[in-house]
Amino acid sequence: MEIFSLHRGSTPLLISLPHDGTVVPTGLAARMTPEALRLPDTDWHVGLLYAFARDIGASLLAPLHSRYVIDLNRPPDGAALYPGQKETGLAPTITFAGTPVYRPGDEPGAEEIATRVETYWRPYHLALEDELRRLVATHGRAVLWEGHSIRSEVPMLFPGTLPDLNLGTSNGASCSEALQQRLQAVLTAQDRYSHIANGRFKGGYITRHYGRREQGVDAVQMEIAQRVYMDEDTFAWDAAMAAPLQLLLRRLLASCLVN
Repeated sequence: MEIFSLHRGSTPLLISLPHDGTVVPTGLAARMTPEALRLPDTDWHVGLLYAFARDIGASLLAPLHSRYVIDLNRPPDGAALYPGQKETGLAPTITFAGTPVYRPGDEPGAEEIATRVETYWRPYHLALEDELRRLVATHGRAVLWEGHSIRSEVPMLFPGTLPDLNLGTSNGASCSEALQQRLQAVLTAQDRYSHIANGRFKGGYITRHYGRREQGVDAVQMEIAQRVYMDEDTFAWDAAMAAPLQLLLRRLLASCLVN
């Protein structure tokens, strides 16, 4: 069974898109609610947003399966990323809207979740680890860019409206100060998109776990409000809206390649 796609690039940059997948196994889909089957919490079209990154030599890693199967950006033991705040978990049973993912009585148990970890979560993370190891061996360093997106208003997760671009570096722990300053300088130099660093989204498990500066790996997360490149209600991609965003993302990624 194919779990992920990996494009190996020629520069020390790996873009991970852990919530880009939309495949739900047939047996699992039969247990889900009609609303959940729309996969509303997908990081819609991030693969399209970052498709240009191949042209600048980046590696790209993306899963095939939906985050409702397993959330690849959560620790495998299901520990909370933001203790004290509402989250959807390793094998989500509620959507970001707070509605059930499963029909009554069809929620996964501990054994099923453990099987999903071994089947879907572990292969993705082994591939991620292996590609980072290859990049460091080749270039002496690597930058891991976590590409995410989300509806601009999700009351269960945050109040009000999310800034357009949300940079997360685990409060500076997952990447060098120089890299964070370069990224913030790119964001500050433009006035089309609102932005914040280490606001509601400080970086998930992948950013925190793989950002290992002592081993030559810097990790950052970019959470994008979906209103700036798509229709949030229909999930439709808007190429005209996305084009200027892609230009800015290109500048951000270029700053990651500065040695």
